[in-house]
Amino acid sequence: MPEQAQDKRPHLVLTNTSQAQGFKAPSIGGGGPAVVPTPDRVQHGTALKGQLQALKPIAQQVADAQREQGLESGLGLQIQFVGVHDVAMAFESLGSERGRDPSKQIEVLSVTSEGGITHANVFVPDGKLAHFEKYIEDYLAERKKANGDSNDHHALLNTISSIRSAELRALWTDEPKLFPQEADEPFWWEVWLPVRGNRDAVVAYFRKLAGLAECEVSEHQINFPERTVVLMFSSRRQLSTSVMMLNCVAELRRAKETAEFFGSMTPLEQQQWVVETLARLTVPPDDDSVPRVCLLDSGVNRGHPLLSPFLNPADLHTVNPVWGVDDTANHGSGLAGLVAFGDLSNALATDEPIIASHRLESVKLTPEQGANAGDSKLHGHLFSEAVARPEIVAPLRPRVFTSAVTSDDDRDRGKPSAWSSAIDRLASDYDGNGEFPRLFVLCTGNTEDAQSWNTYPASLSSQGIRDPGQAWNALTVGAFTEKVVITEADAQGYTPVAPSGGLSPYTRTSADWSTAWPLKPEVVFEGGNAGKNALGPIGISSLHLLTTNNLPLQRLLTTTNATSAASALCARMAGQLMAAYPNLRPETVRALIVHSAEWTEAMRSAYLPANRPATKADHVTLIRHCGWGAPNLDRALWSAGNSLTLVVEDVVHPYQKVKGKGVVSRDMNLHSLPWPKAELMALPPDTAVELRITLSYFVEPNPSARGIASKFHYPSHRLRFDVQRPLDATTADFVARINAATEREDDGDPIDPKDPNWVLGDRQRHRGSLHQDIWHGTAAELASRGFVAVYPAKGWWRTRQTQERYDLPARYSLIVSILTPAMDVDLYTPIAQQVAALITVPVEATN
Repeated sequence: MPEQAQDKRPHLVLTNTSQAQGFKAPSIGGGGPAVVPTPDRVQHGTALKGQLQALKPIAQQVADAQREQGLESGLGLQIQFVGVHDVAMAFESLGSERGRDPSKQIEVLSVTSEGGITHANVFVPDGKLAHFEKYIEDYLAERKKANGDSNDHHALLNTISSIRSAELRALWTDEPKLFPQEADEPFWWEVWLPVRGNRDAVVAYFRKLAGLAECEVSEHQINFPERTVVLMFSSRRQLSTSVMMLNCVAELRRAKETAEFFGSMTPLEQQQWVVETLARLTVPPDDDSVPRVCLLDSGVNRGHPLLSPFLNPADLHTVNPVWGVDDTANHGSGLAGLVAFGDLSNALATDEPIIASHRLESVKLTPEQGANAGDSKLHGHLFSEAVARPEIVAPLRPRVFTSAVTSDDDRDRGKPSAWSSAIDRLASDYDGNGEFPRLFVLCTGNTEDAQSWNTYPASLSSQGIRDPGQAWNALTVGAFTEKVVITEADAQGYTPVAPSGGLSPYTRTSADWSTAWPLKPEVVFEGGNAGKNALGPIGISSLHLLTTNNLPLQRLLTTTNATSAASALCARMAGQLMAAYPNLRPETVRALIVHSAEWTEAMRSAYLPANRPATKADHVTLIRHCGWGAPNLDRALWSAGNSLTLVVEDVVHPYQKVKGKGVVSRDMNLHSLPWPKAELMALPPDTAVELRITLSYFVEPNPSARGIASKFHYPSHRLRFDVQRPLDATTADFVARINAATEREDDGDPIDPKDPNWVLGDRQRHRGSLHQDIWHGTAAELASRGFVAVYPAKGWWRTRQTQERYDLPARYSLIVSILTPAMDVDLYTPIAQQVAALITVPVEATN
């Protein structure tokens, strides 16, 4: 995309301009029925019946013991259904949500797959084993409905090889290799508890049982719609001895350690330069209307002369008063310098005024080197506490939260964790029904071992994004680099590891994630480079970023690098956008950053083929490494005559409850695009035009290990977009086509040959809660694409109707831009005139 030079015009912002259309989402199609084994019915049914009979005395014993402990609700036993090798289990049919009392409902707690065999853990309330006995009786009798259709549950029972009591190993939903091998090794477990209609009672009972087993349980907890997460310090043996305690648990995982922070590199002490810089600096006043970038990190030392103008002492917070608010890890202060100034080395080459648009806040989230001790390892709780600190002091300030604290491993591979889910919950403002969403900028985590640098760039494909970077609602930032000039006299024998414009060797990717998980990172920012010679790679100061040191009395400047630095630069851009467009939603700010991104030639050459046209799968690979590329502040802030951006903020009601039908899809929104058809048609017929669309919304999380493509969806709702095609002769035809479409969840679906000119296409772009795609065609073709539809797909607001969230509206932001290389054409003015006719006034941006 060409630079816009001095042609800077404010984006055109529209609100609530859509037409709501009734939407019907048909049931999911597919490639034919799954192959299910057909065992000998009598032999198989009799075996399952015997296994259920063997569980009866165990269930009675557990229920009696629970009553003796004073448990009045949640009586029952966990049992495990073991699947057939390489056959998908119909586990959704195992649960039962009948009745008003949740404690008496059969609940699917977790579903895991290992070695091609599915294991489903199910809580069966006291007396409810008869529910499954009836299934087996119907199966043995080959029962049929009055119309002759099968009613013998064979589709479920034929996928089950055995039924047994759930033991500790069965509750493990983390990486299998992390399951404790030593029975007496104590460590912190992440315990996911069911709610069962009374969250407090379940937690209290679990704490009681854990105390009897001499296990230490954290004081803090994280609440999700159907789960409560606590931490417990114990050994495998301690946990295994209490059947009743295991009976309270839905899932078990290993708690995560935080990553070590990078130490400082060689400092550059330039006292006179700092004084000169301060003379050119203008910082906005300490007013609640000024955006803040809030760092959730190791604290900030306000005594630094370059940071003190941005920070009021009251804006320094901590989650633990014992830690204080200052930065002793030499990390948070460096990131604060990047948020305030960007790479400080750029200021050395200019004497221009420095006019800041935002201020800073800091919450000390971690002490020295990220070594959170004891139950403070429940990072989701700590993160929530950190977010609350500045909001309590100044609740009305516009702010963006940024954190470069991550786990020390990448075992989640995109799967939601307690930590990432807590961030999604905060971003969606679950407790406020979405009225006050928050913007979070997170880093991918760092690759810091020389062995990986030796095999760059191949190593990046196996270096996965670290928790909580998989959060759906967060803007996850990787690192690229343009730093390839080595200036140190003692390092002239070294060459850069990464080429200019390539991914930084420090970054991480989602290349090894399941296709169901979001496309991460969304963007990349400068993260520095490493140097290499025959002896191997090392970090070199001139390939890093210059920033503020945490101990200004010793030295004022130091260097920093990696995805911590990249995420700080992204948060800075978010603050600048919030200052320029103060009324935009957090979802919109996130979208504008991603919408402005471009891939460098180095990124394209690394991940797109040179000997054939790139496929949509090739572009997915590119995005899972590089995101959508490096954002550009000018493109995010301004339109131009030949490159204009429409910003739409709206709301849709995705679901409704209909008597006799349950919860169904309700509306889709139809947006009319005010294209200047006359101007487009006046261009030469072969004039190339680019159409870019970004849809951004926040989901309410419901994490569990019960599947990702079933009624147990992680997101509350999912939205999709589609664009009118030339073959849609009328608007009615377009609406009819959307209504006739399936929900298109399968990755294996073929690309629609009727609309091939998208970079990703409608089978690939709808991952996570931010969807972007780029269409290339001619101006004449674009003129016929006058409408964009935003429509719902399934989420747990629809499928988990007992949670009664189905009536909630869903906010979203839609960014639409067109670009033509013809520099002498003005597409902006006629569109601005149409927008004005809609009584919508452009929102002025400020420098």
